[in-house]
Amino acid sequence: MILSDADIRRRLDSGDLVVEPIDEPDLQIQPASIDLRLGEEFLEFQRTNIPCIHPDSEDEVDSYVTETIVQEGDEFILHPGDFVLGTTKERVEIPSDLLAHVEGRSSLGRLAVVVHATAGVVDPGYRGQITLELSNLGTAPVALKPGTRISQLIFTELKNPSERPYGSERGSKYQDQAGPQASRIGSDHEFGGDQL
Repeated sequence: MILSDADIRRRLDSGDLVVEPIDEPDLQIQPASIDLRLGEEFLEFQRTNIPCIHPDSEDEVDSYVTETIVQEGDEFILHPGDFVLGTTKERVEIPSDLLAHVEGRSSLGRLAVVVHATAGVVDPGYRGQITLELSNLGTAPVALKPGTRISQLIFTELKNPSERPYGSERGSKYQDQAGPQASRIGSDHEFGGDQL
């Protein structure tokens, strides 16, 4: 079952679902989703002289990613073909009986801006800000302003709560993240790490 606006408000009021800060609930809570705003931090991928990115080498990240902070009221220019990691202004806490889906807003999609490449799921038990995988698929640069509603979360109620939700018991690598986070795939089990 997908939560309606009434369900979302009820879960927020009870405190088991957390999305904060919500400065304008009547604007941000949609009929069956909640709009999240763009944060101020971005990780930009630079063209470098490394031959390729090795997913199992987190040491390389500093050689191809730089952090940019854009104050609210200023703009981040997303150029055609660019891929950057952004973040939501809001921090979320998803209870063990909900799954959240990150989706783009139609108005930005019509400008060729997409908010995720593959990471559209927020697992039960997740806490933190949400990293957005921002791309401009169009032919003209698009100015993005921190504080603008950039994405939406849609909540699906699970038939039963997750027995092993995202979090410390699983060794979840992005739990409690603040700001955009570069890939930590190198800590996955298949690369010799301890992440399941």
